[in-house]
Amino acid sequence: MELTKLFEQRFGSHRVKEITNPLHPDQPLLLLFLELDVPVTVLMTASLSDYRMPVLEKWVGREFNEIFFCLPAYWDFDDLQNPNFSWIYTWIYKLERFVRDRNTWYGPGHTIPTANPEVPISDLMQQEYFIFLDPMLLERELAPISMQDKTVYFLSIVPIFGDELDFKMGKGTQKFVRKLIQRNIDEKLDDYRKSALSSRLRFF
Repeated sequence: MELTKLFEQRFGSHRVKEITNPLHPDQPLLLLFLELDVPVTVLMTASLSDYRMPVLEKWVGREFNEIFFCLPAYWDFDDLQNPNFSWIYTWIYKLERFVRDRNTWYGPGHTIPTANPEVPISDLMQQEYFIFLDPMLLERELAPISMQDKTVYFLSIVPIFGDELDFKMGKGTQKFVRKLIQRNIDEKLDDYRKSALSSRLRFF
């Protein structure tokens, strides 16, 4: 797989692993084991960039994408019996199938609800929506990759709360991203994070 080889050149072969989705074996995935200040594991689609997304004119040049979750060190991605961990496999499959089956596209700022009506992602992950964003924590590591006939971009899948969705819809994606950065929130999954719009405790 060309993408795998290019990641091996970028990170080293020991940090790249091809797998199949354990809950949906027809979906190939990649695991990237990245050493940052705190290690993270990236779970990424491996063949979504084979699909040319029918993007709007504004996004011409970004037709090829892979989507990913950034997992913290405590995440047990091998525990398939625990829905607080295994939901990542269900959702990365759903999100890839949705864009392919609907012949549509994803770009930065696109959002998707968990259901209609919305439900929390898991018992621990109480967010009810996903937003696709350009990498923040992994901006350098997941810079676009150029191949012979295309450039592949990487979109993080970030769980967000209802009030965050409202803010993004009202103020726009750029202001929402700035709000996340102000609160030291990025694409790394965090079961314990609060809304970026929640008031902070103040001690006088």
